Amino acid sequence: MTALIDSIGIVGAGHIGSSIARAVRQRGLARSIAIADASDTVCERVAALDLADAVSTDAAIVGDCDAVILCVPVGSMGAVGEIVGPRLKPGAILTDVGSVKAAVIAALAPHVPAHAHLVPAHPVAGLEHSGPDSGLAELFVNRWCIITPPPDADKAAVAKIEALWRGMGSNVEVMTPEHHDRVLAITSHVPHLIAYNIVGTASDLEKVTEKEVIKFSAGGFRDFTRIAASDPVMWRDIFLNNREAVLEMLGRFNEDLAALQRAIRWGDGEALLKLFTRTRAIRRGVIEAGQANAVPPVAIGPQADPGKPVAARRRAKA
Repeated sequence: MTALIDSIGIVGAGHIGSSIARAVRQRGLARSIAIADASDTVCERVAALDLADAVSTDAAIVGDCDAVILCVPVGSMGAVGEIVGPRLKPGAILTDVGSVKAAVIAALAPHVPAHAHLVPAHPVAGLEHSGPDSGLAELFVNRWCIITPPPDADKAAVAKIEALWRGMGSNVEVMTPEHHDRVLAITSHVPHLIAYNIVGTASDLEKVTEKEVIKFSAGGFRDFTRIAASDPVMWRDIFLNNREAVLEMLGRFNEDLAALQRAIRWGDGEALLKLFTRTRAIRRGVIEAGQANAVPPVAIGPQADPGKPVAARRRAKA
């Protein structure tokens, strides 16, 4: 595939950032990749895995790139934007992968110069693992990426980010930041909150030991523990930065939960059957849409071989 963008910079080489680097390298979507991460250890792994042409603990390394993708927790976007924004060259595109969009735009917009473009995005993909070794080039295949451009966003810049995500195998949807935050509150944020809560409840039970909880975990609880294993810093920031939409959806959830509680208390089997039948149909729709698997149903190659060896590499220090 012909390179879509001459140079791509990635800030944050965790699960998503390293997956992007692998996908871009494997599919030839950029001629060069620069990666910045605050951790020396992570930078050393990025270099060892040959994920980029340039690696540094200093985010300024991405300043010369044509597109810069911020793969850091939502709560860190403003601080990173303050470093990267003033260094963006004319025509450069600043984008991100955050699960919250309105707050990210508010944090980044003040740092983007008039000669550059802000085009936020959110790939709805990922596993509970972290670090550069957890990246998968196929992670985004047949997964949705939601792009949430501000009203005055440059159309050519938006089109380039759309093409980049399609090039990585994603399906692309464009919506407003506010609508995105409401949709993700119910499809992702509240489910994670419930998972964290139910695992915490199980660990607090006085008459059930932690050993028994682990030993006799049924499928449902195993799924909850998988979700609850996600990065705690990332999810703390998501809930704090999407609080209005999350609280709104939690209110709806609590009302429905109260109705379910009443049905169980009063032995209303008809109400239970009606609910379970309706939700089963929704689950089937998720499966038919190809969104049920945690990992895309394609062959996964060796993680340590994301592309051909790169001859030129430089290691800069902050």
